[in-house]
Amino acid sequence: MNIQIFGKKKCFDTKKAERYFKERNIRVQMIDMAEKGMSKGEFTNVKQAVGGVEALIDENCKDKDLLALLKYLSPEDREEKLLLNPQAIKTPVVRNGKKATVGYRPEIWKEWEE
Repeated sequence: MNIQIFGKKKCFDTKKAERYFKERNIRVQMIDMAEKGMSKGEFTNVKQAVGGVEALIDENCKDKDLLALLKYLSPEDREEKLLLNPQAIKTPVVRNGKKATVGYRPEIWKEWEE
């Protein structure tokens, strides 16, 4: 398994995801969304795996102006805006090749191990 976790340092779900894989001795590549973010290719793969851009938007984001803007943009513009503003992406985003999850989803990660 080749696990990548896109998250934020202060996000408790990101810390729980890291701990989940660490407890199972699975090597993880951690990427800080605030520092680095996602490339366009990674974003596209994750978006397809989770069922669209709507699943990636964090409704509890502190930037309420950005959230309001995202609701009224066209889907193409919404993707571009999310790429430029990774703080509005729900974390953790966990990738395993072409598979991905958004949020803390241990039931799905367990299936990846099998």
